[in-house]
Amino acid sequence: MTRHERWNALLELLADAGRLTVEEASLRMGVSAATIRRDFDQLAQQQMLTRTRGGAVAQSVSYDLPLRYKAARHASEKQRIAAATAELAKPGSIIGLNGGTTTSEVARVLATRADLHAEGATPAITIVTNALNIGNELAVRPHVKIVLTGGVPRPQSYELTGPLATGIFDHVTLDVAVIGVNGVAARHGATCHNEGEADVNRLMAERADQVVVVADGSKVGHRAFARICDTDAIDILVTDGTVPEAEVAAFTEAGVRVIQA
Repeated sequence: MTRHERWNALLELLADAGRLTVEEASLRMGVSAATIRRDFDQLAQQQMLTRTRGGAVAQSVSYDLPLRYKAARHASEKQRIAAATAELAKPGSIIGLNGGTTTSEVARVLATRADLHAEGATPAITIVTNALNIGNELAVRPHVKIVLTGGVPRPQSYELTGPLATGIFDHVTLDVAVIGVNGVAARHGATCHNEGEADVNRLMAERADQVVVVADGSKVGHRAFARICDTDAIDILVTDGTVPEAEVAAFTEAGVRVIQA
């Protein structure tokens, strides 16, 4: 396990428990107490937790960890989801992508798909996004036209939010909106932690002919604070094979096509 993977696991344990002693963390992680003390100290310097005598307590930010700490979670599942989602795109498509680890993987697959490489000066695909990291990665791809919204970035997700981010959707239409979420349930629809992100994501979905929600199995059947859209606005859910059959059936009955990558 690398240091980054260990930090991800520690932060998840802390988010669940609220408080950990060095001894508890050492036992759970299978590493020495000295290693855990160093990890706690370094994460405290980044304000990811609060150091206490003999342990650490969760910061309020722990429920919505910055994107760089989420990248290792369910990584193989997200890559399979991204590959399956990218297959839905056709050359010439206008695709909306919000921020998040799974949509970032989708962007990478789209950028390297052989049939989407333009032969001439016209881009083979257009991507409209409010995610700074996606815009940064794809800006160097000549076959991809990038349209980046305005707005104020959230450090947790690199997503641009606010009136400058939502205003662009008065002027564009999308073939497909690929929406990453913090939770998606047949009863509650698609949700995320932040209401500002939800506003942008909702408009992105409303401007699209087809709405594709991407979520690994840990997010299916769960809900977060802010509603993006109801289930009847979702056309396709792309997830992994860990989702219980009852959850898949609930979405299917609601008219959502479920793809398990």
